[in-house]
Amino acid sequence: MIDNRLLKIASNTKFYGLKNNYTYKTNLKNSTCGDKISIEITLKKNTIQELRYETESCIFCQASASILANIAKNTNFSELKTNLRKYLNLSKKAPKKFNNLTYLLKEKYMSRKDCILLPFKAFYKAIK
Repeated sequence: MIDNRLLKIASNTKFYGLKNNYTYKTNLKNSTCGDKISIEITLKKNTIQELRYETESCIFCQASASILANIAKNTNFSELKTNLRKYLNLSKKAPKKFNNLTYLLKEKYMSRKDCILLPFKAFYKAIK
């Protein structure tokens, strides 16, 4: 069952909508369920100025994209791309700004892990 916290996270659309002004861009589709995401990453002096996204997806993917965009804003690009996998695997204690992601990756929603991880897979695809 979807709870209020998940709805609140997914309804944060501050970074929703592409601007066609980016350093990196990609599109990705989840072959399991059909979720789609497009992301644009804008860098300035190795700092992520903004990560914008658009999705045709379930609420889990929407929430995850919103979390990623919030985490990425004004973050050192090299540091984020190096440490993000550790945080996603929960093998390293995540900083406070990752609390919502930690919440999504709890056992309660693990059946939707592919949906939750799609924005992060798109991030890595974009920067390769």
